[in-house]
Amino acid sequence: MAECQAQNKAKLISETRRRFEAEYVTDKPDKYDPRDVKRLQQDDNWVESYLFWRHDVVDETLKMLDESFQWRKEMAVNDLTEYSIPRWLLEIGGIYLHGYDKEGNKLLWIRVKYHIKDHKTILDKKKLIAFWLERYAKRENGKPITVMFDLSETGINSIDMDFVRFIINCFKIYYPKYLSKIVIFDMPWIMNAAFRIVKSWLGPEAVSLLKFTSKNEVQDYVSVEFLPPHMGGTDPFKYSYPPLVDDDFQTPLCENGPIASEDEASSKEDIESDGKDTLETISNEEQTSLLKKINVSEPTSKAEENEKVDSKTKAVKKPLSVFKGPLLHISPAEELYFGSAESGEKKTLIVLTNVTKNVVAFKVRTTAPEKYRVKPSNSSCDPGASVDIIVSPHGGLTVSAQDRFLIMAAEMEQSSGSGPAELTQFWKEVPRNKVMEHRLRCHIVESSKPNTLTLKDGAFNVSDKTSEDMCLQFANSRRESDCSPP
Repeated sequence: MAECQAQNKAKLISETRRRFEAEYVTDKPDKYDPRDVKRLQQDDNWVESYLFWRHDVVDETLKMLDESFQWRKEMAVNDLTEYSIPRWLLEIGGIYLHGYDKEGNKLLWIRVKYHIKDHKTILDKKKLIAFWLERYAKRENGKPITVMFDLSETGINSIDMDFVRFIINCFKIYYPKYLSKIVIFDMPWIMNAAFRIVKSWLGPEAVSLLKFTSKNEVQDYVSVEFLPPHMGGTDPFKYSYPPLVDDDFQTPLCENGPIASEDEASSKEDIESDGKDTLETISNEEQTSLLKKINVSEPTSKAEENEKVDSKTKAVKKPLSVFKGPLLHISPAEELYFGSAESGEKKTLIVLTNVTKNVVAFKVRTTAPEKYRVKPSNSSCDPGASVDIIVSPHGGLTVSAQDRFLIMAAEMEQSSGSGPAELTQFWKEVPRNKVMEHRLRCHIVESSKPNTLTLKDGAFNVSDKTSEDMCLQFANSRRESDCSPP
């Protein structure tokens, strides 16, 4: 069934590309930005997002693409930067990205009290919305976003239906499939009639995405840690510019420092991989077999590990959970899996593979630096080599779906050293446009699934350390399979 659906989706994507090129691009090639046309031919997810919003009806999808691409060229979306926006508009803090909702979706804040209806500035305000959405879309391809319409302290002068309609169209036409929900906070009664019009713009299917809230209800959607005090939250965040408000990634605890019980080398035995993500369960028989295959008393050397990895990657099939960046392949592709609090939160791995001919420096940052220890979090990777990064919850703190990790990578010149001092200097000097970035979400494995990758403490009557080591070895082996070239 899944294979049949994938084949049908591939056919729809192919038909959409072929017909858009033949029916829209050929006659008027200057109608669109050529970068968008090129991306349409290369990015399956982008095509699928338009198809999804038009219920896989290709004719309707083509019309939507035409309108969206014309708008993108008119607004020069591909060339928007913070310098395209008037500085005063960035300084006022009326529109910005910050925090996450309870489902882990990024929050786009719109502080309506800072918006005064003015036809002279409306275009710049629309560009600011487009700037943030395009910035987010390029970094978090296809991941939903929650719009926070903060209507507290607003008056009649802030009501601008043209601007509201533009925001609605952004998600209906220009950035389909990105909208998780619109949370409307503290709406004054004077705006009731206006938002009845908004509902008609959204259409019957999207009306359910509107969430009208007060201080009591808003916490159903966003935790207090990401809500400002006037919403009953505890977030100490204060908007300021410059610099741009972003994801607030910071250095994790114990950067490059030892993590208890992990200084010894772990043996990496061949474990048959079925090519699926490490979240999937393994049976008790497979766990028993795993115990027999791993000899924890005989750690192997790094050279022996690398030799085994090299020999294994030649035989395994194409990975299903790898982000293939221009400098690094990163596994997992999107999510880090941790055990629930009931089962005991265990370590997880990020595997980086250098696909260039030069040394690649990398850094790991997180939105919750007090929660995690990362080893290593600032190092380098030789050409063709792989590096295992161990991520460990710290001090019993709870992993949250709102937590994010950022992998930053950049090529180093062959003459550059890779020691701590050289890396520090390198990151000070490397141009921003030379840095590859990739983000990972956190996912908590429910305790109702006892036979998952994360093994409970004391499983099979072995020590906590041994249990964790075996979990890591199993994850290492499967991720090494996932990181093999096609």
